Amino acid sequence: MKHSGCEMPSKRNSVATALAPDSWRETLQYLSTAVLVFNHDLRLLAMNPAAESLLGSSRGHAAGQTLEVLLPEGKKLAESLQGAQHAGRGYAERELELLLPGGGRKIVDWVVTLFPNNASEENVLLEITELNRPRRIAREEQFIRQGERLRVLLREMAHEIKNPLSGIKGAAQLLEQELKDPEWHEYTRVITHEVDRLQDLVDRVAGPQGQFKPRALNIHEVTERVYLLIDAESPHGVQVERDYDPSIPELHADAELLIQALLNIARNAVQAVGERGRIILRTRILRKLTLGRRHYPLVASIEVEDDGPGVPDAYRETLFFPLVTGRVEGSGLGLALAQSVAQRHGGLVEYSSDEIKTVFSILLPIEKAA
Repeated sequence: MKHSGCEMPSKRNSVATALAPDSWRETLQYLSTAVLVFNHDLRLLAMNPAAESLLGSSRGHAAGQTLEVLLPEGKKLAESLQGAQHAGRGYAERELELLLPGGGRKIVDWVVTLFPNNASEENVLLEITELNRPRRIAREEQFIRQGERLRVLLREMAHEIKNPLSGIKGAAQLLEQELKDPEWHEYTRVITHEVDRLQDLVDRVAGPQGQFKPRALNIHEVTERVYLLIDAESPHGVQVERDYDPSIPELHADAELLIQALLNIARNAVQAVGERGRIILRTRILRKLTLGRRHYPLVASIEVEDDGPGVPDAYRETLFFPLVTGRVEGSGLGLALAQSVAQRHGGLVEYSSDEIKTVFSILLPIEKAA
């Protein structure tokens, strides 16, 4: 961890000292800074939507948990909070490298403040300010712009390619009718078969073109279908797990498109771990999340985590481009189609990857953008 600590006065003009006991929970909801409130035993009392978004966990799911459970390196961080309690004063750490539950790291400012509760015991208020948030938003905007440009380009190319393919197929069928020797029919059928294969490939590259059929949907209908398929397809040495947040409300989505998108990502995870590994299907509710330049009150996150070797550096910038793949047998279409489906729902697919784990997240707005 890279950080520098500085002691803070106990009467610091912070969020905690500005809040009356009967209003602090409501006030926290309006802050863009991630705020977590712990009791004197360092169990979570409350956190605001910005903290839910940062940690990838809802208030209902995290209530009563300790920092050791909420964060991968929580034990070391909890010791710092205990030190603040014993000293009777808060502190701040700047540019702290924070390892997140879903994988990946973020650079944050970390501020701890102590304030009394009604029982004359000291609660601990933790403020986390994300320093790399602008970079994440810029990256998401890049994904969105790339996706929009690619969809236009590929659909134009598909139109230009499919017209001559139709002509070739029609000519081959007419030629077959004129040929008297049946042995020559085998060659014309090869032509029509290859034309059909190329037309199917063009359709897949251009993305889903069928009718969009959204309906009120429990997102776990999608994850359960994919879980059953992946669990059946995976080698015996691959462990497939589920970690669902039951508090996620219904959203309007096309179930079949989402199943295909999530299945593409999950199958990539199976191939990444090989004959032995661990895959987790995880759902979370995120609050007040910005996707590109749009701000959404509620967003559903469907994550696929694997402990494979990670995304090679050579493919990180072009991972969602069609026909880009690091496997000889791969088509390079799975992630491109998953991104297209997510964007069709107003969402986005993003990922984090290192030598320990890789996490792909399908982010789907539940409520309209502010």
